[in-house]
Amino acid sequence: MSRQQQIIFSNDIRQAIETTLGQLDYNNVILLTDVNVKQFVLPRISGIPAIAESHCIAIKSGDMNKNLETATSVWKQLESCGATRRSLMINLGGGVVTDLGGFAASTFKRGLRFINMPTTLLGAVDAAIGGKTGINFNGLKNEIGVFNEADAVIISTLFFDTLPETELKSGYAEMLKHGLLSDRKYFADLLNYDMLSGDTALLLELLKKSVTIKRDIVAADPHEQGLRRALNLGHTAGHAFESLAMQRTDPVPHGYAVAWGLVVELILSHITHKFPSDILHAVVQFVKDNYGTFHITCNDYDTLLALMRHDKKSRGGEINCSLLADIGDLRLGTVVSPDDARTALDIYQDMMQ
Repeated sequence: MSRQQQIIFSNDIRQAIETTLGQLDYNNVILLTDVNVKQFVLPRISGIPAIAESHCIAIKSGDMNKNLETATSVWKQLESCGATRRSLMINLGGGVVTDLGGFAASTFKRGLRFINMPTTLLGAVDAAIGGKTGINFNGLKNEIGVFNEADAVIISTLFFDTLPETELKSGYAEMLKHGLLSDRKYFADLLNYDMLSGDTALLLELLKKSVTIKRDIVAADPHEQGLRRALNLGHTAGHAFESLAMQRTDPVPHGYAVAWGLVVELILSHITHKFPSDILHAVVQFVKDNYGTFHITCNDYDTLLALMRHDKKSRGGEINCSLLADIGDLRLGTVVSPDDARTALDIYQDMMQ
């Protein structure tokens, strides 16, 4: 993890792949994707020799399939196609593919080299960058995994026109988080951008800034010992919403859960660190307009608090959040009392109606 991860922004996919592979030592390529990407995206790059000659493994799409059963299936197919430690895996897909693919590659024969090619905005700004790999286990998000960066990440807006609106918005929530961690200008630029405008050139520039923010944080703290916890903003509450939705058997997109989680954690930031109320209200309005609301009642509080306590960042049964005193003014490792958490959920319900 000491090396700088190579991130390539390009819409010339053929050149990006051929240049990247030319820098790596490998003897064969395994392409991991999902059934939807195989149908809608893979045909766009199937003429590239490295892709055409690869062994393709297609998993079922959806976060409910990011599990041990799917990982086991990938390991078995890697074994049956003769993968060795000199094989190279290309993970072509969204966060499920890059998370699970990175985990499978990192553990098979103690580690294959791999490249991530995110086909979703969420994958580009979140899952594909930073070296977190893993699977869901026992009803909990990303419970099993390892830190291991891809050798390279190839990011292109060429794929994003295949995305439904919900997927675009899901990725944009992570960019909004990066804006809150950065500065007021970038945050304002994000609030002012129309996600459905189709302005891919402007989106690419916003995306580069977002990825740079995450890459710099990861480089400073690759194993999440300090600063990297800033990237958890919105995620302690967001993962709780996501897990509650799974318990209800009514899953929600990860980015939507993060957007709702940002609201809760900015409320907590206001309660504990006097985060500016005008910015809080601006975020609430943006989230309501673009993501709707996640409906909860007081009867859900005990479950949500238990899920927040179980979050990987929490310790000793306490709720531990990465919060802000202002845009870019981090307050990492804030211990949140149960009373404050319940108050924040009360305010969330009031503001998000």
